[in-house]
Amino acid sequence: MSILSEPHFHNEAAAYARLEAIVWPNGPYCPRCGGFDRITPVKGGRVGLRRCGPCKREFTVKVGTVFEDSKVGLHLWFQAAHLMASSKKGISAHQLHRTLKVTYKTAWFMEHRLREAMRDGHFAAPLGGKGKAVEIDETFVGGKEKNKHASKRQHLGTGGVGKEAVFSLVERGGKVRSHHIPAVTAVNLRPIVEAQIHGATYVMTDEGGAARKVGSEFAKHGSVNHSAGEYVRGDVHTNTIEGYFSVFKRGIYGTYHHVSQQHLKRYLAEFDFRYNERAALGIDDGARTNRALRGIVGKRLTYRSTGQTASHLHGS
Repeated sequence: MSILSEPHFHNEAAAYARLEAIVWPNGPYCPRCGGFDRITPVKGGRVGLRRCGPCKREFTVKVGTVFEDSKVGLHLWFQAAHLMASSKKGISAHQLHRTLKVTYKTAWFMEHRLREAMRDGHFAAPLGGKGKAVEIDETFVGGKEKNKHASKRQHLGTGGVGKEAVFSLVERGGKVRSHHIPAVTAVNLRPIVEAQIHGATYVMTDEGGAARKVGSEFAKHGSVNHSAGEYVRGDVHTNTIEGYFSVFKRGIYGTYHHVSQQHLKRYLAEFDFRYNERAALGIDDGARTNRALRGIVGKRLTYRSTGQTASHLHGS
């Protein structure tokens, strides 16, 4: 039987029950006052509606989450979350709008809300540590200069001119953390590296100037020279982070086609999340979807807050 045959993908009552089990593992509580006492279903009310005895307010499990005020059926949110969590290179808003039979504007906004749920709001501990290796590198997102209109073309070479810079840190066998940065300079990279990599870590870089300079400040640092044809020297390489960038860029260029500067951080959160909750770590599609939905709490993303109108949306 297909996993999409599960009741919560088609039935609102089942969807609410499923989300309540994810968001309220210790039982329902009032998002207004935080109380657990005398939380009762509202008889004759809409699906999932509850009342708090102490503060007398009514609420559903969606209150205080990225789903709050959404008119989209909760079972459709589950379908969207599963499709995004299980698609290694992402699923475009146009594809989601065709699959779920919602408007393109709704599908685009649903995806951004779910990316917000996937975003890691804080990093509890640094990457790496004694006996562990972390690879750091940068990449650039954007079209080739030669493909741009002459009035917008900055040069005909390669590199990061005219593109958005992304800096990532990957712990081998562990997690990735990606950042949209204004420029690849030691000044921009150093605070990220110092805050997010344990001092005893073996840091790996390529010959790139800024990343190599910052990496060399660690007691253990190794680098390879790609321009000289050197990709692996013993256990020194950046193949792990290059593999992550490969999936990320295939998703951006093959699925989304264009990502605006304003929203790049959310796309990074999406790809980071799928990598950090990957099958190689024993996490299947269903578990990955549940982990994404645990992230909906305490986050709000209104359509106005995205800063764009439908005419400026991308993701075909």
